[in-house]
Amino acid sequence: MATVILVRHGRTTANSSGVLAGRTPGVRLDDVGTAQAQRTAERLAVVPLVAVVSSPLERCRQTAKAILKAQEGTPTTATERGITECDYGTWQGRSLRDLAKEPLWKTVQQQPSAAAFPEGESMATMQARSVSAVRRLDALHEAEHGPGSVWVAVSHGDIIKSVLADALGMHLDLFQRIQVDPASVSIVRYTGTRPYVLATNTHAGDLSWLKPPPPAKRTRKKAGSGTAADGGQDAAVGGGAGPSAGA
Repeated sequence: MATVILVRHGRTTANSSGVLAGRTPGVRLDDVGTAQAQRTAERLAVVPLVAVVSSPLERCRQTAKAILKAQEGTPTTATERGITECDYGTWQGRSLRDLAKEPLWKTVQQQPSAAAFPEGESMATMQARSVSAVRRLDALHEAEHGPGSVWVAVSHGDIIKSVLADALGMHLDLFQRIQVDPASVSIVRYTGTRPYVLATNTHAGDLSWLKPPPPAKRTRKKAGSGTAADGGQDAAVGGGAGPSAGA
């Protein structure tokens, strides 16, 4: 199975000023965000990525560019509208302080599955199209590059939270329990049985364990006998041994 690394863009001028940027053009990383993107790129440099897919918005493309620059190989690149920011409609460009006074704010916080932004999209629609895009791209990269391939999706906070909620089997109404910071790394591995959430909202730590293992000598194996630890689809009872020592 392939593995997707979900990276939120670095901090932006809108983030630091408390404004809901949404799809506003021209929102760029600030100095802190640029440094965050560089640190994340350095973490990912040890992982041979097969692809870096970005939201079309500039802040994500800037973050993706930093990741690509740190790679020794040449991952394929693409932009994907399915993982672009939520369409916040008339909320876009307004301060979070003012938005917190709106009646809809409480729904967004407590029952996001019922929230629809005026002249924008609903949060349920946002989740459906982002999950569909990530799962489709994951299957595509596995088919093209084989099991063990790793790719990156550079996206936005609410998008990544909704993808993680789906992978965790959580109802959308619980997705506000998930934190996704600027330039953070979250990791999901999809299988035919279930998704495995390997990490959420990480800012530091060695990622070399994500390197695909060398091709193993093929041996006959009973159908269905694979485990998550050896690349199969079953969960290891008791938690398993984790990545190989020294990986």
